Amino acid sequence: MNHKPWASFLGLANRARKVISGEELVVKEIQRKRAKLVILSEDASENTRKKISDKCSFYRVPLYYVDNRHELGGAIGKGARVVVAITDEGFAQKLKTML
Repeated sequence: MNHKPWASFLGLANRARKVISGEELVVKEIQRKRAKLVILSEDASENTRKKISDKCSFYRVPLYYVDNRHELGGAIGKGARVVVAITDEGFAQKLKTML
C-alpha cells in the first residue's frame, strides 16, 4: 500500500464523506461550486485531463496532480480512480500543503 502522507489524509477525508470520485460526478461538483480541490492522476486520458483542467480553471477550483490512477484509487480504498474532488474547505486546504 502507498505510504504517502497525502494518501492517508485523502483516505481520512473520504471516510468523512468529503470526497467525490468519478469524472462525471466531479464535473458536477465543480459546476455546483462544491468542489474545493480536484486531484487528477497523471495517467488520465487527454480528453479527461482537458475537460477537468478547463472546468477547474473556469470555476477557479485548485487542481493538483498525483502519479497514477492506482495511487489515487488506493488512497480512498477503491480501485483505480482518475479524478477525485474534495468538497470540504478544511480538508482541501490541508491537502494543498501535502501535494
